[in-house]
Amino acid sequence: MTIVSTLITPIAAEFDSMTLLSWFASAYFIPSAATQPLAGKLTDIYSRRTGLIFCYILFGTGCLLCGLARNQAVMIAGRALSGAGGGPMNAISTFICSDLLPLRRRGLWQGMGNIIFGVGMSLGGLVGGSLHDTWGWRYAFLLQVPFTIASGLLVFFLVKIPVKKTEVSALERVDFLGAGLITLSLLLLLVGLNSGGNQVPWSHPLVVTVLPLSVVCFLAFIYVEDKIALEPIIPVRLFLHRTVFSACITNMLSMMTTYVYHFYIPYFIQMKGATATQAGLRFIPHAVASSVGSFASGLAMRLTGRYYLTSCLGMLSYVMGSAFICTLTFSSPAWQTYLYLVLVGLGLGTMLTVTLVAMIAAVDVKDQAVVTSASYAFRTTGSTMGITVASAVFQNWLNRSLAQALVNLPQAEEIIEAIRDDYHKIAALPTAALRYEAKESYLGAFRAAFVTALITVVLASLASLCMKEHKLHKTLTRK
Repeated sequence: MTIVSTLITPIAAEFDSMTLLSWFASAYFIPSAATQPLAGKLTDIYSRRTGLIFCYILFGTGCLLCGLARNQAVMIAGRALSGAGGGPMNAISTFICSDLLPLRRRGLWQGMGNIIFGVGMSLGGLVGGSLHDTWGWRYAFLLQVPFTIASGLLVFFLVKIPVKKTEVSALERVDFLGAGLITLSLLLLLVGLNSGGNQVPWSHPLVVTVLPLSVVCFLAFIYVEDKIALEPIIPVRLFLHRTVFSACITNMLSMMTTYVYHFYIPYFIQMKGATATQAGLRFIPHAVASSVGSFASGLAMRLTGRYYLTSCLGMLSYVMGSAFICTLTFSSPAWQTYLYLVLVGLGLGTMLTVTLVAMIAAVDVKDQAVVTSASYAFRTTGSTMGITVASAVFQNWLNRSLAQALVNLPQAEEIIEAIRDDYHKIAALPTAALRYEAKESYLGAFRAAFVTALITVVLASLASLCMKEHKLHKTLTRK
């Protein structure tokens, strides 16, 4: 996902639609959120290996479509296919670890896995930016296809996990209705928030229709999970458990913050005059810090058998880094961005490891795959909501601020729209004073998005305090 974060600006500029940034991101996350909860049930039936290979096929096909896309519709379709494969891919890998490892060792191995994940995150933005600066952004997608094929072959030959359920009737019990309702709810939310104050007024019939419908679909999803689904993708009974519920909310709110930074900080850095490659370089310390936080928290859990204090320290680092990010300006030195993202990364890595282990420790062995799927689903939902909400805040602030700054220009509305779609158009403004005001409008919009991220991570920290300490057993039988 990070390979795309440094490419959003050139992609949106090519399609002349920076105001649709949230669609490029959310087209990945919505299918990901819908398919992740199904991954546990389906791979219990068809095997972890089959599920992983199918995910690689979807992900690779989506990357190929994105690399060949000549219009927004194909690009968004490719992102959706990639998300449908990429989301469950992470969840299934986690299931395999849970199938093979006891809880006391689980945190350490999760930390090691997150190091590998962190290396990928750190290289993603850099590789994406370098490929764009060298050959163009399309190669950032096309070059993922052969790696996806190679990964699928490795899984085919090396992953040997027995099938847990072989009955054909088990497929009939999979909660496709619940997955459809949560997908529709997220899609309607995205349409409403992306349109309101951005493409149409907040009072427009489209907005006042789809936002309430999103709530209705979500309530219907809760009803289906509680009363209708034979094997719900997110069992309501589990969310009556304090630790499971608070860990899921922590995941969702934390990922809202994380993906605001992943998409808007590269955008911010490129507005300062940096290349896509340089924007990617700024995220390497963040990803390294995330890996360190994940591994260190896993090691601490293995040595102590506890996780609550580790969680508190991680979230404190996350909040501090987020607060400092809100102080950045276009004249801030590069070291500040590096340092603040390191604090965020340490907190993020700790949160990802601790909350997952806490959830698994809080439930019976038979519910491990379900709560793991729920954890990833809440993360992906948070990613979608974070980008969607931040985009709405950013674009509304920018639109209002530019309208005030450029109100006296002839054809002001067309000029404002052009600047919102491509910040390079600021250079065409007739006076230095107007160019300064336009840049200040952008800075205010960035800061509004960063403050939104700060608010969500503070709420995530409060949610994490509600987790209870559970025993981390040393054996798979939990004895």
